[in-house]
Amino acid sequence: MRPRWLRMLTASALAASLAVAVPAAASATPSTTRDGTEAQRARLQQLARKVVEAGAPGVIVRVDDGRGRPVEIAEQAAWSRRDHLLKVGDEFRMGSNTKTMVAALVLQLVAEGRLALGDPVEKWLPGKVPNGKAITLRMLLNHTSGLFDYTEDAAIRPSILGKDRRRWTSAELLALGVRHDPLFAPGTRWSYSNTGYAAIGAVLERVTGTSLSELVRDRIARPLRLKHTYYPADSTWRGPHARGYEPDAAHMPPGVPAEFRHLAGPRHHGHVDVSDIDPGWGGPAGAVVSTTQDWFRFYTALMSGKLLPAAQMTQLRTTVPMDSRRPDGPGYGLGIQTNAGTCGTVWGHDGGVPGYLTTNLTDLTGSRTATVLISTEFWAEFEADPKIAEAAHALQTAVTCTMFGKPVPAGAHAG
Repeated sequence: MRPRWLRMLTASALAASLAVAVPAAASATPSTTRDGTEAQRARLQQLARKVVEAGAPGVIVRVDDGRGRPVEIAEQAAWSRRDHLLKVGDEFRMGSNTKTMVAALVLQLVAEGRLALGDPVEKWLPGKVPNGKAITLRMLLNHTSGLFDYTEDAAIRPSILGKDRRRWTSAELLALGVRHDPLFAPGTRWSYSNTGYAAIGAVLERVTGTSLSELVRDRIARPLRLKHTYYPADSTWRGPHARGYEPDAAHMPPGVPAEFRHLAGPRHHGHVDVSDIDPGWGGPAGAVVSTTQDWFRFYTALMSGKLLPAAQMTQLRTTVPMDSRRPDGPGYGLGIQTNAGTCGTVWGHDGGVPGYLTTNLTDLTGSRTATVLISTEFWAEFEADPKIAEAAHALQTAVTCTMFGKPVPAGAHAG
């Protein structure tokens, strides 16, 4: 799930990171030698280590510039090794990256003639969404519906914190969001809303008569051989997984509100292990589990047109401004966002749930991809830890430019 303030941060942070001055050598042909790859890896590993030194329990990085062997890095704090030795191939919670996969499912059904992006939500969920005749499936997917975000409702908070283990359905999450007044008239503005994807999940289940777990498995994971990608039925992991942590109440940064300072889970070294919090509260907006390698395969298949016909790829990439004051700035398509910068035009998404903050990036064709996982999230959601934020920004900058085969900007080097 995207954190509240991070909903706009990812695109703006990417814009900032890509705007960092790149040395003149950036225009030169990037090195494809083994020495060049090792130098890239050494730089990124140093920056990942800086994020850990700043207070993050662990970091996973995978960058593929489309020219050869990808750079893969796992760094973790010494105290976290007693729980699990972090590896690049570990499963982790994808949070709102789930939206890209759910949007792909919708577009597959559009290509099959079973749905249309212009369908009003009222057609498929009669009486479930106020003003549903004016809200289209496209608006739900690109966050222009005006629906209140259900993750802002206090009723979901115990589930987010791991204190309530109830299993939320798409319909229940939708009902939670629509009991609040809409933020604006449909189609008139952009505002990130997980409620829109709860509605999309309910539509998918109604149209297909199939659960989201089965849809992800049968339409995406199995065809692409994604062995560690799934929509979980509960908090159970299927394979080796990264442990996620948040500071315990005594060590929580002051900027975190009181109502979010106490999470359920085992405690040690000033942290709470939140790995076993059920992601079901994220539903179709944020429950999927995957790995760096699986997501690379998914992005490559998606952006290259393997999953969707050309017409639906055009729809996926048709964006609306995320900031009305910057019509040429970051844009949001259908479950994916984009921004143009010095190193190249980035497509991707991020996701944040307790213990897991993930950014996944690709280029227009899916030939270049990158993933960064930081195994703690509240520092970003509440803008509560400047040290981690600074180190994470430097790493993200370096990862983005490395993905495009460009030298790491001088401003991103670890001090």
